[in-house]
Amino acid sequence: MRSDFFNVGAAVLAALAVSQPAMAQAANAKTLVDAAKAQGVVGEQSDGFLGYVKPTADTALKAAVDEINEGRAKLYREAAAKNGVSVEAAGASAFTTVVQSKLKPGEFYKPNGGGWVQKQ
Repeated sequence: MRSDFFNVGAAVLAALAVSQPAMAQAANAKTLVDAAKAQGVVGEQSDGFLGYVKPTADTALKAAVDEINEGRAKLYREAAAKNGVSVEAAGASAFTTVVQSKLKPGEFYKPNGGGWVQKQ
């Protein structure tokens, strides 16, 4: 099971390496989300998806988070199908093997079963 977990992470990494934003919207979504992460409004969750650390009424930010989460969901479905695991396992593996190492000091993450934590 543990090797499957890392195989899924490797599959997600490979998919991320070859995927490029199809439109300017994708780059704009990343810019909005990166700014929100730096402000402590958005964080990374252990399921591999973005979540809200603080409530926001910013519709552009909400659309950006939705867009990125939809893209991640697609990658997780593909990795899950390729590796014979659940989509949830693929998302969790992506968090552990990809996302967690990219967190910057000051950004928030939400470990499995826990509350929001600020990376030191």
